[in-house]
Amino acid sequence: MANVLMIMSAADHWTLKDGSEHPTGFWAEEFVAPYEVFTDAGWSVTVATPGGRAPTVDQASLGEGAGDPETLDKVKASLDRLAPVLNSPADLASVDHNEFDVVFYPGGHGPLQDLAVDKTSGAILAERVTGEKPLAMLCHAPAAVLAASEDASTSPFAGYKMTGFSNVEEEQVGLAEGAPWLLEDKLVELGADYSSAAEPWGSHVVVDRNLYTGQNPQSSEELAKRIVSDLG
Repeated sequence: MANVLMIMSAADHWTLKDGSEHPTGFWAEEFVAPYEVFTDAGWSVTVATPGGRAPTVDQASLGEGAGDPETLDKVKASLDRLAPVLNSPADLASVDHNEFDVVFYPGGHGPLQDLAVDKTSGAILAERVTGEKPLAMLCHAPAAVLAASEDASTSPFAGYKMTGFSNVEEEQVGLAEGAPWLLEDKLVELGADYSSAAEPWGSHVVVDRNLYTGQNPQSSEELAKRIVSDLG
């Protein structure tokens, strides 16, 4: 049985370039869908956050526009069922990632606030990618790779094929103009070979060596299933 370390943001807001705080957290589907794919496969999942703080669900991920009513009802029910898991995460600093077969980062705008500058997470990412150990990041979670090096020119992710939430998608959700930076731009800056789906909001999964990335919430299930297929 494989075991997964799921590293989640503990942020409840994203500071925009004008200094205002946009309420956010993790995107519900991006936690629920992979968690259930992994556990349905018989895998164990350990959730960890910076400081062991309980992650905050982005309320927008449960509202109109985040999915059809039936799907959202299922996601909400899963969140209720998994509340004990979310309410008592491990402290990221106390976890040894080497004890896990896969490290998986769900998205939401939260990682832009904390994981993008979290040195503990950054060290894990650098060790995983250079050690050729399975690593996966979804949607906005690739922002965490910014903490894996002192500057973009020395990123261990340079040259890797990757995806993540696109500039166009950020524009369409209305947050690009106020953003201090955009994820797609940052990935390109650090030397990643970025790609996105032919159309915004299409599922898009990129696998390069031991690195798995998914573009958006629609990629959640496909990304997790690809990992199970490859490693199962």
